[in-house]
Amino acid sequence: MSLLRLSDFDYDLPRELIAQVPPPQRTGSRLLHVDGPSLADLEFTDITRLVAPGDLLVLNDTRVIKSRLAATKRTGGKVELLLERLLAPDRALFQLRVSHPPTTGSELVLPGGARATVIERRERFYELRLEGDMPLLNYLDRHGAVPLPPYITRAAAADDEARYQTVFAREPGAVAAPTAGLHFDSALLAELEADGVAIAWLTLHVGAGTFAPVTTEDLEAHAMHPEWYQVPNMTAAAIEACRARDGRVLAVGTTTVRALESAATADGRVHAGEGETRIFITPGYTFRAVDRLLTNFHLPKSTLLMLVSAFAGTETIRAAYAHAIRQRYRFFSYGDAMLLERARTG
Repeated sequence: MSLLRLSDFDYDLPRELIAQVPPPQRTGSRLLHVDGPSLADLEFTDITRLVAPGDLLVLNDTRVIKSRLAATKRTGGKVELLLERLLAPDRALFQLRVSHPPTTGSELVLPGGARATVIERRERFYELRLEGDMPLLNYLDRHGAVPLPPYITRAAAADDEARYQTVFAREPGAVAAPTAGLHFDSALLAELEADGVAIAWLTLHVGAGTFAPVTTEDLEAHAMHPEWYQVPNMTAAAIEACRARDGRVLAVGTTTVRALESAATADGRVHAGEGETRIFITPGYTFRAVDRLLTNFHLPKSTLLMLVSAFAGTETIRAAYAHAIRQRYRFFSYGDAMLLERARTG
């Protein structure tokens, strides 16, 4: 196998194609159906005719925490905190944007009269302990801001609190939305179920590391940040039942793919359970659990672009992205969607 290089996953994107706001309606995006060399420009609601009775839709029900905080040092210096992951009711890992990194034991002054103590530094993150009158999760819900991705250049607005969250979000813990799921509203999900499409859920809490750039040209040297996931018994059983009736498993989002592939064994069976995953999917990977993938368009040189290239084929994705740019699709979190068929092998 040839060495995979970071530069193999680069492309030029006009800045005006980066979606800064969501469409007026959740289901109002465009959908590019990618089946090998075949590309079809559709509306997102056309997904109802692209799935069949007996297919299974697997969704990530993680809920985005209002995880961005403004703080100050005791010296008065400003600090921006971005949650990476919760560790305990009063402790978490944060990314810190600050001119001079704080030392272990130092305190940060938070909104609402709370304080945070620096426990230790862990590579790019800091472990902080909250000292306040409520658990950290409740505190963030009251004082935190919606953590819009860095390529959205405006400040978070009131409607982002609802729109940067799927309609089926229920398990708090993510710092970024599983954006493929943003295209669904309750009516569309109900229509799919009425048509005989089964629906199942799992949880993968997206961490701030999802926005961390890949810094090494040799991809074998890249290490993924761990993310917690859980596959319920009902979902593992739904996948097995789908296989038994010759249905297709459609993963909604790369986070769902990462959870399912982490929980799958070599024979393709998905086992219920929870754990941390560092799975890094690049071209050459053999998919075990997923037949089809619904996803948004991803950043150049990102691990998610590598994942979709592994799924649909590198040349197929290059052609699809070039087509999407020519056709003025909207990119990234609030942008349009793609339905990818898994590359055929053999």
